[in-house]
Parts: sequence; structure tokens; C-alpha cells
Amino acid sequence: MSRRVPIVAMTVTLVTLAAAAFAQDLVQQGIKVYADRKCSVCHSIAGKGNTKGPLDEVGSKLTADEMRAWMVTPKEMTVKMKAERKPAMLPYPDISKADVDAVVAYMLTLKKAPEAK
Repeated sequence: MSRRVPIVAMTVTLVTLAAAAFAQDLVQQGIKVYADRKCSVCHSIAGKGNTKGPLDEVGSKLTADEMRAWMVTPKEMTVKMKAERKPAMLPYPDISKADVDAVVAYMLTLKKAPEAK
């Protein structure tokens, strides 16, 4: 019985490390999709791109589901969120679920910095 505890702890550690590596890979894929899809033509991150559509801190403002909806059904989200930006966001009907998930993973990393105490 006592030998099982270290094995379970090691297994949990390995699974946690694998999940973290997978999440980081997904974020890197999201950065690539953002660049490949030329999202910076309409959006900016850290001042790079079109500053009329900043995405800084979007991870603190929208849920993952809301981000997905903006990419898949932007017209509906414009109405739901009462967004006034012109031009309105265009839909990307050909974007794969995997690419949407990757961009969402990336956007979720763009959070408001914690305030210094």
C-alpha cells in the first residue's frame, strides 16, 4: 500500500505536466492562427495591429464561449453585446473548430494584469 502513494503522486504530476504542455501548445497554435488569419488587420494586441479593435485583457472580459461566438457568429454577437464598431466583424465560416479552440486558448491568456499592492 505504501508504494502506491508515490506512484499515484508521480502519475498525477505527469498528467498535470502533460496538460500544461498541451495547453501551451494550444496557445502557440492560437498565436499562429491569429497571425495566419491576419486578425491584426482589425485587432491589436499590445499596440500591434489595428488599435481600433484592441484585444488586450479580452481574457478578463469575455468567456471562452463568448469568444467562440464572436468568431463563428459575429453578427449575432454584435446584437447580443450591443457592439457599435464599424465595420462589423466578419464571419469565418471556413475556420475549423480546432483553430477556433486554439485562438480562444490564446485570447484567454490576454488578461488584465494583477494590481500591485
